[in-house]
Amino acid sequence: MDRRLLDILCCPATKQPLRPLTRMELEALNRAIAEGGARTTAQAPVSAALAAGLITADGKRVYRIDDDIPVMLADEAIAVSQLDGFPAC
Repeated sequence: MDRRLLDILCCPATKQPLRPLTRMELEALNRAIAEGGARTTAQAPVSAALAAGLITADGKRVYRIDDDIPVMLADEAIAVSQLDGFPAC
């Protein structure tokens, strides 16, 4: 992801800065998705694994990146608190 874009993006709900998910965080998230244990903040099940994502500075919300485009919709965020085994910030 372009660093300039990352510098201007923020969480639409909390206005916190974002950073890319680490490999370990992405793997933990995709495991939870595969096991059916991930939902968006709007309570919709997340069915497809993420190729990349952004996480808020406090480590509480993840936004997916589809085709190099961040999906910055508050209802589409994934709350980290629901994910078992997610690495702590």
